[in-house]
Amino acid sequence: MMKSVAGELADLELPVERGCPFAPPAAYERLREQAPVSKVRLASGGQAWWVSGHEEGRAVLADPRFSSDKRKDGFPLFTLDAATLQQLRSQPPLMLGMDGAEHSAARRSVVGEFTVRRLTALRPRIQDIVDHFIDDMLATGQRPVDLVQALSLPVPSLVICELLGVPYTDHDFFQSRTAMMVRKTSLEDRQQALAELRVYIDGLITRKESEPGDDLLGRQIARQRQKGTLDHAGLVSLAFLLLTAGHETTANMISLGVVALLTHPEQLALITADPARTPMAVEELLRYFTIADGVTSRVATEDVEIGGASIKAGEGVIVSMLSANWDPAAFKNPGELDVERGARHHLAFGFGPHQCLGQNLARMELQIVFDTLFRRIPALRLAAAAEDLPFKTDAVIYGVHELPVTW
Repeated sequence: MMKSVAGELADLELPVERGCPFAPPAAYERLREQAPVSKVRLASGGQAWWVSGHEEGRAVLADPRFSSDKRKDGFPLFTLDAATLQQLRSQPPLMLGMDGAEHSAARRSVVGEFTVRRLTALRPRIQDIVDHFIDDMLATGQRPVDLVQALSLPVPSLVICELLGVPYTDHDFFQSRTAMMVRKTSLEDRQQALAELRVYIDGLITRKESEPGDDLLGRQIARQRQKGTLDHAGLVSLAFLLLTAGHETTANMISLGVVALLTHPEQLALITADPARTPMAVEELLRYFTIADGVTSRVATEDVEIGGASIKAGEGVIVSMLSANWDPAAFKNPGELDVERGARHHLAFGFGPHQCLGQNLARMELQIVFDTLFRRIPALRLAAAAEDLPFKTDAVIYGVHELPVTW
């Protein structure tokens, strides 16, 4: 039975598009139930192990015998061609693509910027930013309002700009290039967007090396100079990772969270009646949507057994965080949105040494946005049926392109 299900999926392009706005593809559920670690065929023509169970996914992500280095032979890439491989191997790896001591050193150099103490100090400024954009929403006479452009995208964009020291006046440029990079468009379009964004960030770092400010990138430059180890290329890669990941994912979670809460009014009522529930609601929404599914890819550096499957050195592995987060063995009735679930053990931010560096900043932004938005605009409602919204089935980061709301 396992082989027949795995064979059926082997002919599909992975990851499979979601069949409805919220739930994972039905194929993921079948595979998780019958073969949670199974070999599948990728759109690139290669093969990889698809890990769809929660326990098995955590095991892979915590195991140092699985490498995150995309430059290694056998690493599973959904787009596999000579140009992509050359590009990967010619540039310094992002922190996400480092292993072992190299990764630990890179993460340690910046982790102090995301401590609870530093993030707590940011809370009043984030609150001001959210209030500013909601003020603008309330002041406009236009109805409906596209929440993506009015709130979801500008809030995390401005927050990450101020944190890094990036001019917010450039937000249209880096937002458009980031959006293009995660769209399932032509390879040429994605490569051009990537190249343009790297040129922009390279110039930004050059300017900041001349005049480092009191911001994350400025402090990194000052720290490296004190040690006599200024690494321009490494700073470009760090800025690239934090700038792109720091706004695109949170923006999509804001929009999807609003859709979910407005279409589950009984759940929304729980957090509006008691904002102390909002942190738990954020965890549940992160689990429920798992917007960055399939980005946790690895390649085995040794022979490893996971979930009864024998994975050989050099074979690629893809952990489906979406499937893992809907695993009934870890989350009872996973298809039900339950803001009181307490789903902190979800994998939406990954797991193990590569778990998302900025996860607590994202949590804070989501909590502040949801509490403030529904308190200040209690009559907020969708201006289109949820099933008719333009969901991002054409992107590797799930979300909505537009979210018309009114009140």
